[in-house]
Amino acid sequence: MLPLGCVTTPSLPKEYCCDYPYDGYPNPDPCLPPLSDPQRLPFTKEQRLRTGADFDAVFAAKLSVGDGVLVVHARPNGLNHARLGLAVSRRVGNAVRRNRWKRCIREAFRLAQHELPALDLVCLPRLREQPNFEVVDDALRGLVRRLEKKAAKPPRSSEAQS
Repeated sequence: MLPLGCVTTPSLPKEYCCDYPYDGYPNPDPCLPPLSDPQRLPFTKEQRLRTGADFDAVFAAKLSVGDGVLVVHARPNGLNHARLGLAVSRRVGNAVRRNRWKRCIREAFRLAQHELPALDLVCLPRLREQPNFEVVDDALRGLVRRLEKKAAKPPRSSEAQS
């Protein structure tokens, strides 16, 4: 039985009711995990790549890794935190699917931001399927670990190859 004065519809669960005791914040997107406290792990302007020059610099660095879910391009940024840029093309699907991809990648970045090295990251989805948060989160964390190892290696010179 719902509390008096609570308005719900059959499609709206009782957790969304204003008088219902609920610990976390309900998340309207089923692809994302329930939010615990969004104030602790913000995704601010300083954590985004905002200009075309930032994106071009990351792509020009030619440091990238990929798997079946994502391709991540990176570049050391000289800051004390990671920054995220998204490039989700129309090949992924319609606007609904592209926006869902962006939400999943942003949320995975937001939750992992304190574990990530100081890199500028540009993520491109490779799957055309509906994103699943757990898969995207695992892929992002694994690919960033691979990028960190790859960035630590000294670059191969063209003289050493001949």
